[in-house]
Amino acid sequence: MAIPAFDFEYLRQLVRQQSGVVLEPHKDYLAALHLDQIAANAGFASIAELVEHLKHTPLSELHLQALEALVIKETSFFRDRSPFEALKASVLPALIQSRSSQRTINIWCAACSTGQEPYSIAMLIREAFPELSAWTIRLIATDFSKQVLDRAQQGQYTDLEISRGLAPELRDRYFRKAGDAWQIVDEIRQRVEFRQLNLIHSWSALPKMDIIFLRNVLIYFDIDTKRSILNKVQHYLQADGCLFLGSGETTFHLDPRFEAIQSKTSFYHRLRSA
Repeated sequence: MAIPAFDFEYLRQLVRQQSGVVLEPHKDYLAALHLDQIAANAGFASIAELVEHLKHTPLSELHLQALEALVIKETSFFRDRSPFEALKASVLPALIQSRSSQRTINIWCAACSTGQEPYSIAMLIREAFPELSAWTIRLIATDFSKQVLDRAQQGQYTDLEISRGLAPELRDRYFRKAGDAWQIVDEIRQRVEFRQLNLIHSWSALPKMDIIFLRNVLIYFDIDTKRSILNKVQHYLQADGCLFLGSGETTFHLDPRFEAIQSKTSFYHRLRSA
């Protein structure tokens, strides 16, 4: 059921103010699709009643539930695959060589949603780089949504989620059937630090990063917010670190301090040498 344009405009402003994400005007179907159950659970007879309540009350948990329901959280294991191949073939081997004295590598997955991306990286490291078991590997995964972070920390996935991008041999090695779900083994689950972080707010709790996965995120922001985020990336990425964006994303015309690096399987971004 469609909602009035003025109600959806309020929701668009709520999403933009709290997350920086820009909802297109034609995405009003998201409200009809995702807010009905939230309205019912909160005791409202309709989405319109819910929105009217949100308009006239201070920011609350109910506002955040509506916000989280409207922001797309699409992800899968080893999504687009080529960035993971580049990580395995060139990025991590180079970092292992350059960090041999510190024996520490920091990796950040921003907007990690339900956790498939950081868990994919953890499995890749376990499979391809057993020597890193003696290193300090910090794999930090963040999202603004507490709801998806709770799911990510549990590490439980449906048959459909498991079938999307995950090879059967990795499923059998790193997951166990738990009723109707698949539970990732503790060895992999405990390698990932999940934290709540909103990209448009402070990143002060993060350390300097050697690798940043910021994939399929910038497409949801306006130009000014994209530039602001890339400016912060510049401060948190090591001078020889690597930034992975989505296949349809680029720093071109946004931040000249980054340059695209072509590998055999993919491309990523680095800070230009001074």
